Amino acid sequence: MIHASTGQSRAPSPRSLLAPLLHPSGDHTPLLAQSRFPWLRHLPLVAAVAAISSLLPSSINVLANDYGLDTGLAAALSVALTAPLLLAPTRPLPAWWMIGLTNLLTFALVLTTGRNTSPSWPWPATSVIGYLLLMLPLALRESRRTLIAVWLATAGASLVFSAIGAVRDWGGDNSLLVIALTGAVLVLGGALRERAVARRLLSEQEQISEVERERRTLLEERARIARELHDVVAHHMSVIAVQAASAPYRIPEVPAEAVEEFTAIAGTARESLAEMRRLLGVLRSEETGGERAPQPGVGQLAQLVETVGRAGVPAELAVDEGLAERVPQAVGLSVYRIVQEALANVVRHAPGARTWVSLSADGPDLRLTVVNAPPPQRTESLEASVEGTGHGLVGMRERVRLVDGRLDTGPLPDGGFKVAAVLPLDLPRETTA
Repeated sequence: MIHASTGQSRAPSPRSLLAPLLHPSGDHTPLLAQSRFPWLRHLPLVAAVAAISSLLPSSINVLANDYGLDTGLAAALSVALTAPLLLAPTRPLPAWWMIGLTNLLTFALVLTTGRNTSPSWPWPATSVIGYLLLMLPLALRESRRTLIAVWLATAGASLVFSAIGAVRDWGGDNSLLVIALTGAVLVLGGALRERAVARRLLSEQEQISEVERERRTLLEERARIARELHDVVAHHMSVIAVQAASAPYRIPEVPAEAVEEFTAIAGTARESLAEMRRLLGVLRSEETGGERAPQPGVGQLAQLVETVGRAGVPAELAVDEGLAERVPQAVGLSVYRIVQEALANVVRHAPGARTWVSLSADGPDLRLTVVNAPPPQRTESLEASVEGTGHGLVGMRERVRLVDGRLDTGPLPDGGFKVAAVLPLDLPRETTA
């Protein structure tokens, strides 16, 4: 036993090993209670009833005929030895106390009032079977310390009565056999219980890991969106700063108060840009380099669809005439990323499927639809030649949420898949007056 307080190995004391016998743990989940099949939960009770039905008459006959006990006393002892098996599936430690004390009483009564004409001492054959049947639920429910204590108590009592029987020259000593079988059943049951506990903990850890993975994916996608929006907003803030700083030189006869106001506007814009860059430095990981290229929008959808076509996915694009100029830049970036991720999913999960991308205006809303047909039969999976964000529907939802839009995704009855988004067109314009 290793004590965490000292880190030194110490031999267990008898008191520490016997302490669990005084307090049933009751904290361990039974193995069959974790089963996916509800009917298995009643199997221990059925087995206990079957064991009692077969052991009770045999035990009465053995105690009365082989050990010379009175028939009434033999019947009472047999009931006390077998009836606690009904308690074993749910409370095995109290059942062990009942059966163990009854076994000790039986040994004592045989020594004082009976005789031994059986080849088995100190354990009658029926008592051995009932005791081993009790050991299995005990091992499945109780802690390792309790099992060690039970085994030591069994071994000690068996050896004591075996020695007394040897003094009386009673042959057929089965104490070592019972000690070995008891230990084997306890080890087997304990191993099964610990395996079930390990599987449960592993399943719980996998669920926790999945939740953490989803959370990390969400945070990474939000950081990516923030970096992209930085480029969008930084451009317009730079324009504001330049226009404010150059206004006194471009506009003749500007009053001194207006010059001071333009100077303050330019300074505020530059400070805002500096704060945004510092924030972006926190969001950007060490592996993420600065994005130098302009952020894409609706105007780049045709090139994106063409790239997917080269990957083996026949795709068609339909955009209302003049719509690209009406879409705010932040919305256009979200549209591009949603289409990019949807097409990447088609390439990965439905290679060769015909796909339609449509973008249209519906009053104050922008309607985006990406629909793919079922993939052709016997089509080998293709590597995606268009790079998505790698976050799938999580990224789509975040981008739609960014602009207060709506997203609808799901499979179609014919085996295809649909991604539909409604985004607002009436966002405040990012251009400055």
